[in-house]
This record gives sequence, structure tokens and C-alpha cells, in this order.
Amino acid sequence: MAIRSDEIGDILKRRIASFDSAVVEASEGVVTSVSDGIARIYGLDEAMAGELLAFPGPDGQGSVLGLALDLREDGVGAVILGPYEHLQEGDTVRTTGRIAQVPAGDAVVGRILDPLGQPIDGRGPIKTTATMPLERIAPGVLLRQGVTAPLQTGIKAIDSMFAIGRGQRELIIGDRQTGKTAIALDTIINQKGGDVTCIYVAVGQRAATVAQVAATLQQFGAMEYTTIVAATAADPAPLQYIAPYAGCAMGEWFMQKGRHALIVYDDLSKHADAYRQLSLLLRRPPSREAYPGDVFYLHSRLLERSARMSDKEGGGTFTALPIIETKANDVSAYIPTNVISITDGQIYLETDLFNAGTRPAINVGLSVSRVGSAAQTKAMKQVAGQLKLDLAQYGELKAFSQFAADLDKRTRATLERGQRMTELLNQPQYEPVPFARQVMAIFAGTRGYLDDVPVNRISDFERSLLRFLEQNCPDLEKAIIKEGEVSAELEAKLRAAIEDFKKDYA
Repeated sequence: MAIRSDEIGDILKRRIASFDSAVVEASEGVVTSVSDGIARIYGLDEAMAGELLAFPGPDGQGSVLGLALDLREDGVGAVILGPYEHLQEGDTVRTTGRIAQVPAGDAVVGRILDPLGQPIDGRGPIKTTATMPLERIAPGVLLRQGVTAPLQTGIKAIDSMFAIGRGQRELIIGDRQTGKTAIALDTIINQKGGDVTCIYVAVGQRAATVAQVAATLQQFGAMEYTTIVAATAADPAPLQYIAPYAGCAMGEWFMQKGRHALIVYDDLSKHADAYRQLSLLLRRPPSREAYPGDVFYLHSRLLERSARMSDKEGGGTFTALPIIETKANDVSAYIPTNVISITDGQIYLETDLFNAGTRPAINVGLSVSRVGSAAQTKAMKQVAGQLKLDLAQYGELKAFSQFAADLDKRTRATLERGQRMTELLNQPQYEPVPFARQVMAIFAGTRGYLDDVPVNRISDFERSLLRFLEQNCPDLEKAIIKEGEVSAELEAKLRAAIEDFKKDYA
């Protein structure tokens, strides 16, 4: 006999009415094996994916937390978030009923934390009741709005050609020792005096490197608005695996409150390696390059949580700067191509450019921001509109001109302009340039005022020009900041001021 639809409805209503919503009591299981930070547990039928498990602590004191990652019919596979050498077969494990979470809020700002949210800076406990789960579903499309507000990095080459918007995910990619972390730190330092809270996540870095980053941020007054989440190379793989999610959860709290946050993941290559280690130990089948099949999802569910929320949802933004380390400039490897396809553009740093003295060593041809000029102020668009194309052309012509004995006038002019613009975009580390000063310097370059200046004098010319404009024409900088564009009247004043300066510049 067919079951009528009203009978199905009655059955469902009875089931719902009889559903017991009380919290499930902690269930117990027994460790069957433990090695390399991975425990196999028999029992724990009620365990949830991502739930915290309580293992006995060393010497029977307290407990060590684990994370349930592998739910099977015959038991649970868990990663242990702490010391595991004391654990042995037969130990009792209990569920906690809690999904992994970290402290959040203003109390974590200015602190150095481990991936579990415990302070490691020796400044006492975190005093906050706000917490955020490590894993959350990313905001849906209807809860977001387009990325149009710029996040100023203070780096001329990036703000002029690859503008980063608030809520964007811009990948920083390149070989080791090419200045990837330097770009991220300059961006954090440039937020001083602004409304952006910063989070720096160190995954698999040396502890000395993390301490150096903290000291640098402290030196430039950036630790006042920055949180560091550190899972160093000495920490076990499970802590390196959860570190980016911990930092992301802390940043999402600010976005939910309608505020602005920036997070740097340094770096996701080591994060993928830690996850590969866990997956192989959990006996999950390996895929390409021995990474598990869900390694794309590992990073996509992390980076998709960056967004610019709609005005109805508070208008908060969460910007991500993930870092990926390549080997021998190979951007077509597995993890680099994965993260490139997840993000909204990439800044590609090249070893040859770095060694040639170009700092930051950005390859203009391969770098891109998919948000484009939508996240750029009108003033920067006006002065730097053709800059990226000109420099890409210069890069191609430079390689070609090495084999050409005679060059036509137009080609030589392109090469001369390209040399000077490349030199103009060079910038020392930890010296971010304010937006209005960038506009004035790039205006001088793109409008031809540097064409008769020797290449080795460009940086001196720029410094002298900006000093002259600051002392003699302070209204110009204020007008650019206030109006956000270079009007015809402002352009005329700027041209006159630069021409005045050039008369006396030797």
C-alpha cells in the first residue's frame, strides 16, 4: 500500500516532538594505538567531526586535547594537540561536546598566541568571553557586496598597478628569500593610525623568525593593532594544521562587528605539508604529490571566509594575504595552482629581479589583481592608468634589445621610460609611502618629468621632490587626500610645482 503524504507529515511531527534536545553526555573510548601524534580510538560513537577530545595528561595531571578528524564505523582517528609520548594503548578518551574554538575580540589584539588561543608572550591570560569556532561556513553571496574600497599597502608598485581591496584575497607567491614576508609586513605597518586590525599567522616558521617579526612590528608601533598566531617548525603538525583557521576565526570576529581586519597566512605551502603529514598518518589515500584528495578544499574553505559584508550585515571587511613558496619559480606546481585559482589575483616575486636589485621584485607580466581598478582611488587611476602596460612592454623589449644592435627612436624611448619607472617603484623595506605622496611621485614619472633625470639619480630626485612639495606646496597633498582625484586645476598646480622644483634641481 502507498503511504499518503499526510501520514508522512504526521510521522515527522511525532518524531520532532519526541526529539530529545538535551546535551549528549560525554561518551568514552579506548586508545588502541598512538604514534606520531595520531591516536586510534575504539568507541566514541557520539563523537562529532572536529570535536575536541580529552586524553589523559602527563603523570595523570589534567588532560591533553585532541581533534576528531577521522570518523569510521569501527572507531575514531584523532590528532593530538599537544604532547603524546605519555599516551599508551588502553588509555581512556572522553568526548567534550565542544567543537574546537579560540578566544576572539579586542583582548587578543597585541598578543602572541598559539593555535589553541593560549598566550605565549608571557603577558598573562587572555581576558575575554568571546570565542569563535575554528571552522565556519563562509558568508553566502547574498550577504556580501562588491570589493570597491582600497586597502592601502604603502608599496608604490602594488597600490599603483595591483590595487588590493578590502575583502579581497591577494596571493603573494615566489621562491624563498624573494621578499614575500616583507610585502606583508609593510602592509601591516602601513595600517598604523587606520581602522584595520591585523593578524599575522606563522605556519612552520622558525621560532627565531617569528620573534624577529614580532620585534619588527613592535619597533614600528604595529603590534598595538596586530595579533600573531604562531605554529613554529618545532610544533607538531596538528598545531600547524589548525593555525590558519585559528587566525581566520579571530579575524572574522571583527568582520562580524562591522569592522575591518587583514590577515597574513605565512605560509600555506607549509600548511599543506602539515595536512599531508596528518592525512598519510590517518591512512587516507594519497593523491597527486602524495597530498590528500581534499587539499584544495583545505585552502578554499579557509580563504572563502574573507569577504566584504553587505551594509545590511554591518559592512565589515576581512582581507587575506596568503603566501605560497614556489620551487625554482614553478607557479604551475600543484599547491601554487590550487591557491592561484582560489584567490582574486597574485603578486608574483621573481628571484632574478630580486638579485638584480628590484625591490619589491614584482614580475609585472605575471602579477594581477582580479578586482582591478574597482578598488583603486580615482587619483591613482588617473596617474597610473598605463603604468602596468608600459612596464610589461618594457620587460619584453628589455629582453629583445639585448640582441639588437640598433634600436629605433620609439623603442629606445620606451626602454628609457621603463628604466626610470622601474627605479621609481623601487622602495626600501619598512618604509611605506602614504597614498597622496605615491600619486605625486608617479604623476612625475608618467607625465615625463623624469625622462631627463639619470637613472641612478631617480630615488634622490623623488625624495627631494616630495620634500619640496611638502615644504612649499602642502595644500597639494591635502587636496589629493580630500578630493581623491586629480582635477584639471590640481593637475595644473602639480605641474607648475614640479617645473619649479626642476629649475633648481641639479
